[in-house]
Amino acid sequence: MKVEEIIKKLESLSNKEAVKEMARYGINPRNNLGVSIYKLRLIAKEIGKDHDLAIKLWNSDIHDARLLACFIDDPDKITSEQMDSWAKGFDSWDICDQACTSLFDLNSLAWTKVFEWAKRNEEFVKRGAFALIAGLSVHNKKSSDEKFEQFFPIIKKHSADNRNYVKKAVNWALRNIGKRNLRLNKKTIELSENILKIDSSAAKWIARNALKELTSIKIQNRLKKKQ
Repeated sequence: MKVEEIIKKLESLSNKEAVKEMARYGINPRNNLGVSIYKLRLIAKEIGKDHDLAIKLWNSDIHDARLLACFIDDPDKITSEQMDSWAKGFDSWDICDQACTSLFDLNSLAWTKVFEWAKRNEEFVKRGAFALIAGLSVHNKKSSDEKFEQFFPIIKKHSADNRNYVKKAVNWALRNIGKRNLRLNKKTIELSENILKIDSSAAKWIARNALKELTSIKIQNRLKKKQ
């Protein structure tokens, strides 16, 4: 399929009411056609992996086309420059999260980008660092516990960032690491208890929310079964 055909298809599926509803949940309405993620994933399945087409869709600057680009791009063909360029264009949490947990986390560069982006000040780029951790924690089954423990210092350091989309991503990263196995669960509970001592409302929210899930009977039983 050509990029023009796809954009026409997306425009035919546009839904102004959906855009208004998305805005209520913090999704940027700019250049947003309101096509549902469900429909976008079906279109992505039709297209298959296509790196060049993904670049063209991203460059259209249409919200829905950018989401679709995240679903069809080939993670093996992504470069460091592309990751940085797309991150610079993150203007909404959904774009950030889909790029980082459906695509970028499947590329080995993700481990480096976590540390690079955590230093950035832009809210959604910084969120991207922790969304990458969240994605790696779920999709990267073979990496050692130590690979994830290297993220503990930046999780603790940036837990004091009071910006909504950053603190929620830091919490997400912390919880996802803690759900990998019992050893990391214990380690993230200890980390959460240390974060709780930080004089910051964001840090305290992150720690309390993480502890509630990580110590729950549901998570403890599930991790014991995985042993």
